[in-house]
Amino acid sequence: RSVPERMVPFSFPLSKCALWDPVPMGDVIGSHITYYRNPKLSMVEKTLRLAYRHAKQNENKLFSCFLLGTLAVDEDGEGITLTIDRFDPGREV
Repeated sequence: RSVPERMVPFSFPLSKCALWDPVPMGDVIGSHITYYRNPKLSMVEKTLRLAYRHAKQNENKLFSCFLLGTLAVDEDGEGITLTIDRFDPGREV
């Protein structure tokens, strides 16, 4: 598959000691979570209700928050499941 224009290559932070040669080797490849796997999203109802209540009580139209969970590969190896089970409203500052 071709790499979309909105994707940018990732890089590692600068350090005093490199453990490998940072010169790129080979062709550019795209890496996306759905390239080889079928994703599934699972969300705990309590987490969704907390996020919804927080959004309704918030005076701003836009707000930041965190949805936390786990990512697991299915037993058959064909799919991945993202299970969101925690809500963190974050800080205003």
